[in-house]
Amino acid sequence: MSLLLGFFTATIISTIPSQTGDWGILAGAIIVTCNESISKLIYNSHHNRINILNIINCVKIGIIYGLFVDAFKLGS
Repeated sequence: MSLLLGFFTATIISTIPSQTGDWGILAGAIIVTCNESISKLIYNSHHNRINILNIINCVKIGIIYGLFVDAFKLGS
């Protein structure tokens, strides 16, 4: 369920900033910064079995997957 939520979030993230066209670089920087800080939080914690962190990680993976799928749609 979390992967699906992340996939839909990626669709929202990729369509809203692209309406103006000048927010692409800033939006990309924000997405990378958020993903890297979530990864640092998850993989540096000593309690890897916390359910909230696992859910957040699954949403993050869904966002990354959704952005890759959108990139392939734009490239074809």
